[in-house]
Formats: sequence, C-alpha cells, structure tokens
Amino acid sequence: MEIGIPKETRDLEMRVGVTPAGVLAMVQAGHTVYVERGAGAGAGFSDEHYRRAGAQIVYSAAEAFGRADLVAKVSRPTAQEHRFFRHGQTICSFLHLSVSSPDLLDALIEREITAVAYDTMQDEDGLLPVVEPMSEIAGRLTPIIAGRLLMNNKGGRGILLSGIPGVPPAAIVILGGGVLGFNAARAFLGLGAQVTVLDRDIRKLQHLDDTFRGRVTTMISNEYNLNRAITFADVFVGCVLIPGQRAPVLVSREMVRQMRPGSVIIDFSIDQGGCVETSRPTTLRDQTFVDEGVIHFCVPNYTAAVARTTSHALTNAVVPYLLTIGESGLLGALKQDPALVRGINLYQGELAHPGVASALGREIDSDLFVRLLAGGN
Repeated sequence: MEIGIPKETRDLEMRVGVTPAGVLAMVQAGHTVYVERGAGAGAGFSDEHYRRAGAQIVYSAAEAFGRADLVAKVSRPTAQEHRFFRHGQTICSFLHLSVSSPDLLDALIEREITAVAYDTMQDEDGLLPVVEPMSEIAGRLTPIIAGRLLMNNKGGRGILLSGIPGVPPAAIVILGGGVLGFNAARAFLGLGAQVTVLDRDIRKLQHLDDTFRGRVTTMISNEYNLNRAITFADVFVGCVLIPGQRAPVLVSREMVRQMRPGSVIIDFSIDQGGCVETSRPTTLRDQTFVDEGVIHFCVPNYTAAVARTTSHALTNAVVPYLLTIGESGLLGALKQDPALVRGINLYQGELAHPGVASALGREIDSDLFVRLLAGGN
C-alpha cells in the first residue's frame, strides 16, 4: 500500500499524522510511505528522521495526496487540500463532519473518498481508541489553560488555583466524567484546586469517587444541579461528547450570566459544536473572547500546542489500524475490528455512518453500515 503524510495546513497546526517511528513500522511491513517536506518539523521531526525511517520525501501536498492510496492526516482537510484528493482514495483524520463546512463533505462525495474519521472510531465497549489519548492530553493541559486565564493580566479574577493556607483554592466545575473530564479532575486536584464533576452516568461518578477517595465532589448532571454548580465556578470545563453528532447545548446563556465576572469557561466540546450556548470556535492564534463578562476558551485543536507529545500519542493509536488495512485491505480490516467500521463516515463517497448522517439531516443506505460491519459481504 502507498501511504501519504501531508504537512498540516491549518494555522499553527504543528502536529503530524504519523511520526518517524510509525513510518518505520509501516515500511518494515512492506508499505511505501510518502512524507511531504517539513511535515514533521513543528513536532520536532526532520525530513532526515523520516528518510532514516524509510520514507520517501515529496515536495508538495499534491504529491503526498496524489501518490497515496491512503492519506493519514491529523486535522480535517482544508479547502486548499480538497483539490488534491485522488479519486477513490482513503483519507484518515479527525473529520468532525457534523459541524464542519459543507464543502468538505461535497469534496469527499465528489471524489468518491472513503473517509475514516478518528473522532467516530468506537469499539464494542464504547471506548474511543483514537479520541481517548487526545482527551487525556487535553485534560492534563486544562489547569495550565485555566491558571493562566484566571490571572489579572489576562482579565481573570486573580485567583491562584491552589490557594494558600488561609485563602481558599479555585472552584472548578467539570461537566462530563469521561476520559477528558477524569484527567482534568486529576490534574486540578494535583494542584490543590476544589473540583466538582457532573455526569449523567452514576458509574463514572463512582469511579471518580473511588479513584480520588472522596476528594472530588460528584453530582448527577441535570439542569437543577448544573444551575447550582455554575454559580460558584471560577472555572467551568465542558467535556461533553456524542461521537459523530453535535454536542448538546447544556449550559444556557442565562446560566453563563450567573457566573462571576472574570470567571473562565473552557469548552472542549467545541469541536462538536460546543456544550455552552455562548461558545464559538477560537483559534490557537486568538484563543479567547469575553461574553457575559466571562472569559471563553474554545480552541478545537488545542493539543496542537504540545505537538510532539500529541503526534506520538496519535501514532500509537492509529498505526495498528493502518497496518491492518495495509495487510488485509480495508474490507478485510473491517472484519477484524468493529471500531474501524464505526470510523467510516463515507465509503466510496457514500455516507455510511448513521450518527453523522442524522446530524447532517441526510439519509443513508440503511444496508451499507450493516454490510460494512460484516466486512463488506
């Protein structure tokens, strides 16, 4: 199989689809890997690192896409990349089609692309094998973001996360007790903050309570409890995810008005539309805005700020799937791993994921997803 790794084109996007270690594994398995010049530079991987791993360095995105049967990216393709799509190829990346621009979906359909979305890959136990390491990183970054934004020179309330003896710590409210919320809670606790986590799943709350030995306050997530919690939050962290679908808006503008001026909202659900009514996407270059007197941080791809760690984590998660596709072909790989099936948003240009189709208000061939689950039979 011929695999292309283009340089990411979004502003300040320093991550790379596969590291040299991943390339070496694929080359040793007999595949040809084309890496666009400079693709790994932002994460600290030189072209020479890739050459030593056995990659062929190409000098344009057109070559990286044009030579490849399968393209491995990080961020969803930008408009400038659509023209490089090769008819009938497979593209693997985070896609977030339920909230992305319609032109991406149109380009994928027109070129009959098979689109594998890392954000919807899900195994039979409900685990998200590629999203989860990204969520771990985002969760552990959260106190760094919050601590900075709470400072007076950033417009915050001037609160130290940990407090000191005689002065209470910051109050953190986390909506969602999954991987991201769990890691955020752990990181905030490590700094001495006061942490409250809300979730609808009592089992997640029990796990948090057991793990942190009662040091995290847990609450069932409902409108009443959310209204109570948000009034005392110095920092509110949104970690709500429904794979393939738009995140539900659970925090209304009226709730945001109840927060104290200079408080902080970090909405990590923004890559699926956001769970806070006042949220809108921001960028790595222009990260925050103020609405209702509250600082909003809504950067969809903030793990790009630690590009080297994230690229290693992404490679660890996705290369086993790429190797399986290379060894058995896509349909053969589907028979081996249902998580990969749920990652297929389009198959040869045809919408194949029920959740994504529903979010887009489109219909799909009801038999296609079943056929894919059966390995194309």
